[in-house]
Amino acid sequence: MSANSFGSRDTLRVGEAAYEIYRLDAVEGSARLPYSLKILLENLLRTEDGANITADHIRALGGWDPSAAPGVEIQFTPARVIMQDFTGVPCVVDLATMREAVRDLGGDPARINPLAPAELVIDHSVIVDFFGGSDSFRRNVEREYERNRERYQFLRWGQTAFDEFKVVPPGTGIVHQVNIEHLARVVMTRDGKAYPDTCVGTDSHTTMENGIGVLGWGVGGIEAEAAMLGQPISMLIPRVVGFKLTGRLPAGATATDLVLTITEMLRKHGVVGKFVEFFGEGVSSVPLANRATIGNMSPEFGSTCAIFPIDGQTIDYLTLTGRSEEQIALVEAYAKAQGLWHDPANEPVYSEYIELDLSTVVPSIAGPKRPQDRIALSDAKETWRRDVRAFVADEDGVDEASKESFPASDSPASNAVANGGRRPHRPTPVESAERGTFELDHGAVVIAAITSCTNTSNPYVMLAAALLAKNAVDAGLSSKPWVKTSLAPGSQVVTGYFERSGLQPYLDKLGFNLVGYGCTTCIGNSGPLPEEISAAVQAGDLAVTAVLSGNRNFEGRINPDVKMNYLASPPLVVAYALAGTMDLDLDNEPLGIGTDGKPVYLADIWPSPEAVTEVVNSSIGQDMFKRDYADVFKGDETWRSLPIPTGDTFEWDPESTYARKAPYFDGMPPEPAPVTDIPGARVLALLGDSVTTDHISPAGSIKADSPAGQYLRDKGVAVKDFNSYGSRRGNHEVMIRGTFANIRLRNQLAPGTEGGWTRDFTVEGGPVATIYDASVNYQSAGVPLVVLAGKEYGSGSSRDWAAKGTALLGVRAVIAESYERIHRSNLIGMGVLPLQFPEGASVASLGLTGEETFDITGVEELNEGGIPRTVKVRAGDVEFDAVVRIDTPGEADYYRHGGIMQYVLRSLLAKN
Repeated sequence: MSANSFGSRDTLRVGEAAYEIYRLDAVEGSARLPYSLKILLENLLRTEDGANITADHIRALGGWDPSAAPGVEIQFTPARVIMQDFTGVPCVVDLATMREAVRDLGGDPARINPLAPAELVIDHSVIVDFFGGSDSFRRNVEREYERNRERYQFLRWGQTAFDEFKVVPPGTGIVHQVNIEHLARVVMTRDGKAYPDTCVGTDSHTTMENGIGVLGWGVGGIEAEAAMLGQPISMLIPRVVGFKLTGRLPAGATATDLVLTITEMLRKHGVVGKFVEFFGEGVSSVPLANRATIGNMSPEFGSTCAIFPIDGQTIDYLTLTGRSEEQIALVEAYAKAQGLWHDPANEPVYSEYIELDLSTVVPSIAGPKRPQDRIALSDAKETWRRDVRAFVADEDGVDEASKESFPASDSPASNAVANGGRRPHRPTPVESAERGTFELDHGAVVIAAITSCTNTSNPYVMLAAALLAKNAVDAGLSSKPWVKTSLAPGSQVVTGYFERSGLQPYLDKLGFNLVGYGCTTCIGNSGPLPEEISAAVQAGDLAVTAVLSGNRNFEGRINPDVKMNYLASPPLVVAYALAGTMDLDLDNEPLGIGTDGKPVYLADIWPSPEAVTEVVNSSIGQDMFKRDYADVFKGDETWRSLPIPTGDTFEWDPESTYARKAPYFDGMPPEPAPVTDIPGARVLALLGDSVTTDHISPAGSIKADSPAGQYLRDKGVAVKDFNSYGSRRGNHEVMIRGTFANIRLRNQLAPGTEGGWTRDFTVEGGPVATIYDASVNYQSAGVPLVVLAGKEYGSGSSRDWAAKGTALLGVRAVIAESYERIHRSNLIGMGVLPLQFPEGASVASLGLTGEETFDITGVEELNEGGIPRTVKVRAGDVEFDAVVRIDTPGEADYYRHGGIMQYVLRSLLAKN
């Protein structure tokens, strides 16, 4: 129950129903706030407890200074949590382990349940192994189950064991599309209250929900678990960038072109850590599907969120997607009562402003390795000719004049155009029993994928692609034989409207058969290229390309054979499959020769906006959403027939290499022991500036000779079945062995090495050893560990295993010059003490080598209920006062209990 210091509690009547709400107009200054901050203000009003969330926090938000740098920390309590299977499995493992801990302490294990709705969509495990056939979908799903059976059994048990936890089974859709089409409430109702739907997710593109007015963003697993268990997430009141939209998109420009333009603009402007909010007269002309596409790309902008307010478009979308009449009426009534309904004439105050006239957007792609590197389609050929120089060696196919025209990858594209430079040229013959005989060269498009939640959620661009396919087939065109084509929609509704429109056969004819409902090419699940194609690429060292309708195109991400990756709208993906190369001017050169013997240009087959709108209106209906989501958690026969244990606690398979009982509660007493100082600690890693969670957290493939690879081999797992760290996130034994093991990590304690190496001072002379092996020896000897770091420690994506792995390696404290906020919070959540060097001090200025023994004293002051400002650190002959970066009373409670999960578990036991 809220302390209700501002007397904001009130009743909202909608039809026959009455709801308790917390009125924003009770707080002075609320009317001028941006939409997103109004959502945060309501959150504080409703959860005010007088300790972690106080009247002062509410006043600070009501009196927000848009020009100020973020400095006030608040506690945000999300209404619900959404997860995908890679990042969600560890959350379920921890909940299952908590149940056993409660049982061992004499409590009822059934008491451990998510306190906020938590939904997981299995969408990250399907790989495009099979493509271009009518049975591709079935065969890919079968292979998916073969690879992931253990994980799926565990998740299916969780679905039956936990209240408020639901699983959308494989072969259904992509998490973010399922979220906006069905799971998102926009306005929540619970215990008689109505309040804004806010949602954090364990995937960075959770921000897709911003398109329907839901405030949320991607978080690490620890924050997600905290939210599931009713705990708030610490955040600073952010700066908010107002993005004004005017005008309308011109004919020929798609939502993809719009979002690539916005990405380029916001990257140049600088929005890292900020909220972005769209306003202005142009908002009403942006369809909900386009808003979702824009929100989805927020991580590519660098912003925390990219949100649209609620308006008539929102209501129309909720109606189309089959939400109940009662829910739709509540959303509209609540938004209008709370000042959350978009009024173009009422402009909030923002920290910064940026503006776009939608009529100026032109067809675009982005690449070859960053989403923000937008290229006007009219410049695509010459820009590719410029950029390819960074990916190929000088070769005979280029004359000297053209070399001088664009000698480096950062030369202006206009130079290449003006001088008519030729492309690098290395024709490589290919003979294929299935595909015939042809030549591959630099720039060949070997992957054309309609994929990713970014665009497959948008019927306008998806049906534009299908119409373009029809026009191409009717003209007599076909995809080039070297192109791996795939269609991976974000929900079954997409194939429903393809079938209803009669357009699916045309996509099939061009090889864009359904391969799965999941996150495929965009996250690197593109599957292998055909063997003869891959062999030719490697033999010729060819700079071949991928074109995909996704949000990520980083180098090496899409496919190991593909050097250059381009983001494009679905219809352009089809067009490039027809072209088969990036070395083509789609505005002025033909895609091919038609059945009438005449050249066919892109303009000849590009569908008009009127044609697209007509087929959208005639092919999509509310009945499709109601049908496909009527029993979305049930799954197919394969899912339902998975054998699972019964009961409130999970029966762990001791031979499983995917899901193992987590060790966080082993030997945990009912009451926390007093926190202690840290004597005699040794340095596990001495790191420089800007060490990210990518450097710390296990990710990617598992090398056979690594500690994780050795563990799996000892368990009888063949190297070909190692899978990835992501797929094994539910096994702490694998993950701890991969922590601090990134090949790019440089531990200055072991100079001359890269990767997971350190020095082990339990052995005379401190020889170089793997970080994992040294950790085992230190823990066996009872020696605590510390990590030393520079500025911005833990920056990058928030990842739970960056903190979990640190704790399980035996690290008691991290001392850094500065921290990324979320990683600092995550360390506390795992019982690791974050300390900061004094202002202006560093490892170098203090003369530390990392070979010293560290004594940290003053930590025990936390037992007295307060938070010490500093603690004493003695390292050899060096002494200094380290700043304690436990910043809130709630964080202090977590640390005293040894971590957030231990705190929550004991809190639940205390209520028995």
